[in-house]
Amino acid sequence: MVTTTSTPVEQQTTPENRVVLKGVSWSTFKALLADVGDDRTWRIAYDRGVLEIRMPLEEHEEPKRLIESFIEAIVDELEIELRSLGSLTLEREDLTRAVEPDSCFYIQNESLVRGRNINLPNDPPPDLAIESDYTNSSVNKDAIYAALGVPELWRYRRVSLQVYQLIEGKYEMCDRSLAFPFLPVAEIPGFIEQSRTIGQRSAVRLFRQRIRELLPNQK
Repeated sequence: MVTTTSTPVEQQTTPENRVVLKGVSWSTFKALLADVGDDRTWRIAYDRGVLEIRMPLEEHEEPKRLIESFIEAIVDELEIELRSLGSLTLEREDLTRAVEPDSCFYIQNESLVRGRNINLPNDPPPDLAIESDYTNSSVNKDAIYAALGVPELWRYRRVSLQVYQLIEGKYEMCDRSLAFPFLPVAEIPGFIEQSRTIGQRSAVRLFRQRIRELLPNQK
């Protein structure tokens, strides 16, 4: 059972199946996660006493899964390794911050964490995190990711994919990916939209074909 401290917890409900709790201690937050385990559909963000619990909706999950497939196609064509860890809980008790991305990947640092249980800050943070947003979060997720040191963040919102790189402790929007500099990121939403008419796997095959067209220019 989850036990709470004597500090009163303030609850707010928001649109899009989202609950925000204020005044949540780190120990209560950890007890909650331990109590429910990993077999759950909702995701969390915790920022120094503020806990956001979010239930992903279909319009979040479909683009996220396609982006995962696109990234897998890229690394296959590049013949490099990838460690995909989904909504891994990224947490730092010393910072009293934690977040569960829609998806995250080790790419440049894959060899450093291969076969390891991730333990920040002893291990590097993921090289890339994905957020599929349709409304604004109740907590500043960018600040959490920045504090954790995640070097690259992709945020998909409706028909737009924005790429952010961590520069001097803050995220700046960029037109190129740090992990895949050759990739025309602006084209990705078009493949996601195409999947609605031609099917997801067909969209992934078209994307793979596009990557093959781009790669000879990188050699």
